Amino acid sequence: MYTRTTFPNGLRILLGELPSARSVSVCLFIGVGSRYEPDEVAGVCHFIEHMVFKGTARWPEARLISEAVESTGGVLNAATDRELTVYWAKVPAQHFRVAAEVVIDLVRNPRFPPAELEKERQVILEELRMVNDTPQQLVDLLIDQVMWPNQPIGRDVAGTKESVSALSLDQLRDFWARTYRPNNAVVAVAGRFNPEQVLDLLHRGLHDWEPGETPAFTPAADPDSGPRTGGVYRRTEQAHFCLAVPGLAITDPDRPVLDLLNVILGDGMSSRLFLELRERRGLVYDVHSYVEYLRDTGSETVYAGVEPTRLTEALAAVVEELGRLADRVEEAELKKAQELVKGRLELRLEDTRSYAGWLGTQELLMGRVMTVDQVMAEVDRVGPDDIVRLARRLFRADRLHLAVVGPIRRPERLASLLRL
Repeated sequence: MYTRTTFPNGLRILLGELPSARSVSVCLFIGVGSRYEPDEVAGVCHFIEHMVFKGTARWPEARLISEAVESTGGVLNAATDRELTVYWAKVPAQHFRVAAEVVIDLVRNPRFPPAELEKERQVILEELRMVNDTPQQLVDLLIDQVMWPNQPIGRDVAGTKESVSALSLDQLRDFWARTYRPNNAVVAVAGRFNPEQVLDLLHRGLHDWEPGETPAFTPAADPDSGPRTGGVYRRTEQAHFCLAVPGLAITDPDRPVLDLLNVILGDGMSSRLFLELRERRGLVYDVHSYVEYLRDTGSETVYAGVEPTRLTEALAAVVEELGRLADRVEEAELKKAQELVKGRLELRLEDTRSYAGWLGTQELLMGRVMTVDQVMAEVDRVGPDDIVRLARRLFRADRLHLAVVGPIRRPERLASLLRL
């Protein structure tokens, strides 16, 4: 499925060949994200991710960086999350060299031009304002604040208006220098390529990257003191709400069980939530559930948008479905969920960027990579009783947390509905 090579400086290289592909994707993962940030520099990882695109040693202007990849027909981007930052490029297979050299230069040789700092600060502040004006995104942030109060994993990955406004160029450079280290990084390449040529190019660009100390984060505090509620008043046409419980760590043995539980609950148009709230009751247009895994914790969340006068009805219906899942799961329902999970994985890995992401994320966050066959075998081993067992473990009144964005002035009054 893939090969792993480790350079003397600790950098891990994972190569996944797809000989029939016409593209190649290069992803460089750094093991640092927003939960590694002290409060006073909240948003620094995201700010760094923006600033490296403002110029590198080889491509000193933003325009030159983007042109180098886009002139091949390729795509270049980056993303910051709670536990990692990733820089990636996807190009036609014959242009691998350009993709790799650009990504390497972004990570190793950013110029951090002082003239670009204030302009990019304004760009990020606009990004924060955009989220604040988008109820679906805002309630997603709010539920994390409610569930993980006064913790880095409860903050917006991009920071706050106050923290972003105060970050200095020296703080960005210092944080980058301390955390962007090869023993805290993984390069994943997927698609059609010559492995020897790829390793040679990566070695020439990365062998002299000096290792450093691996950054650490504060473990998540136990959030089981619910039900807790939070709200942001907005004069919107819908009330947007998230109902969430703390979930599982990324290495938890019950992870495949939760993946299937989430599918049965609210992932897709044949899920319980969709069928009950939309098809049977006509309460909502959008209702779905999603799961997040972190190194030491996680979450299971339900989102819905509903006409404000029907908020209590919709919320009660969601809570009722959580209770039903802790009562019984039919064999046929589980079988459908298993096929959905396995089928999506197979389809996803036909894309070279998804394949590279699959390899690099597992290696960085878990220190190992499961093959597709191993994942499918784990999924197939799950039985209906496993789903019920985990639902009873997760869906308890003291673990329920609610966030609401919309024309609701007293969201705390909804706490009485959070009973199982």
